Amino acid sequence: MNALVSANERAMGSNIVDLRGIAMERMEARLDKLEDTHRSVIAAAYENLAGTNQIHRAILRLLAPADFDEFLQTLNSDLAEIMRVDTVALVLETIQNDGDAAAARMGEMLRVATPGDVDSYVTNPRGGPARQVTLRQVQGGSPMIYGDKAEWIRSEACLRLDLGSGRLPGLLVLGSEDPHQFTPQHGTDLLTFFAGVFERAMRRWLS
Repeated sequence: MNALVSANERAMGSNIVDLRGIAMERMEARLDKLEDTHRSVIAAAYENLAGTNQIHRAILRLLAPADFDEFLQTLNSDLAEIMRVDTVALVLETIQNDGDAAAARMGEMLRVATPGDVDSYVTNPRGGPARQVTLRQVQGGSPMIYGDKAEWIRSEACLRLDLGSGRLPGLLVLGSEDPHQFTPQHGTDLLTFFAGVFERAMRRWLS
């Protein structure tokens, strides 16, 4: 088509403007833009589908353990692999003095904190109310959360857990060495759903 239009313009001479050729160029530019939009939409749809399947697999794995010890072991093994993160930490607030001893019995991925620590960690440094899901990039994680792996963490997802009436809140933290794994620009719908399922599973174990 471009060749035909060019030939037609040469035949008409330099003092005549072919509006059909100009219209075709504009249509071609619009078509290119439309194709780019289609590719972006299709890529986003595949990414959303992959994310949904990932969350579904993680939830099914959470529902499989028959006891709490197996549940905790699942978090830092199968769950970390499914969610493609480098470490998982579960933080539970307590007012009991033997919290550290209890955490030692439960495994390395369980952390015990004092009342208020969860909201303080989630809102640091931006302040304001604690959201259920907070995604952010960090220059090294908190040793309280990640232990020896803290210096390698570059992004994290903080999932605040409502463990039911009369109980202190908890926190599930997914840490990654990839600084682009979790950023504030990412959507949180799937992780919000996952947090809702996780906190309900925790209520079952705590009861």
